[in-house]
Amino acid sequence: MKRLGNRVAVITGAGAGIGKGIARRYAAEGATLVLAEYDATTGAQAAEEVRREFGATAEFVHADVTRRPEVEAMIQTALQRFGKVDILVNNAWARRRGGPFAARVEQQTQADLDHAWRIGALSALWAMQAVFPSMRAQRWGRIVNLCSLNGVNAHPFTVDYNMAKEALRTLTRTAAREWAPYQICCNVICPGAATEAYRKFAEANPENAAAMLKLNPMGRMGDPEMDIGSVALFLASEDCRYLTGNTLFVDGGSHINGVPWSPPLPESPVPA
Repeated sequence: MKRLGNRVAVITGAGAGIGKGIARRYAAEGATLVLAEYDATTGAQAAEEVRREFGATAEFVHADVTRRPEVEAMIQTALQRFGKVDILVNNAWARRRGGPFAARVEQQTQADLDHAWRIGALSALWAMQAVFPSMRAQRWGRIVNLCSLNGVNAHPFTVDYNMAKEALRTLTRTAAREWAPYQICCNVICPGAATEAYRKFAEANPENAAAMLKLNPMGRMGDPEMDIGSVALFLASEDCRYLTGNTLFVDGGSHINGVPWSPPLPESPVPA
């Protein structure tokens, strides 16, 4: 029996990057997958990949997780199709379309803050509330939430992201405490991975990216599938039966002394 045989997993943001890496790792271990993604093309491709390469049962669900009805519909699809949800991975993140890549605290707009709050924290809460009855009934569940060192270390110029991810960490710990009697384990991964978003950052800020890698004890960014996905696999498995409310820094040791994430931004103008 594979480690996730007979388990049903819902993964958000599964069309690329860490979400796709986790999906592939789960598929290799026998999980039945519901892959939620805003980009219909990448989401459908990810589902087709795991079906073809691993023989997995995988269903793509188009979902904008900033909208509560779509999050609830995503979970209902899994429940109606497979009868249960054993594993929930809240990974989806994207900046607001048209919003800046980075901005100083005093320059943050309400639109960017609202978007970050909905996609980074509320979407996970809605999904967790939707899967709770199924997990409670079977007295078994695994929730894996993807957070970030940006929030833990208060990296500059991403306060919207930092606030949302730290709220998600607190949500995870609170749910872990309340849901422990039902044998539902809730944990956080703060990853460091060579995703599409990281590569775009490195191309735009090569000196900053080089400085970050220089201070990474392992000297490299993680692989979304084998480095991040393998830890997510552990957190979703029976081996994680007594671990809950924790944050695992899967970053090659970058969290130990911190990394200099600080892309150059101009100072805000001083009022006349």
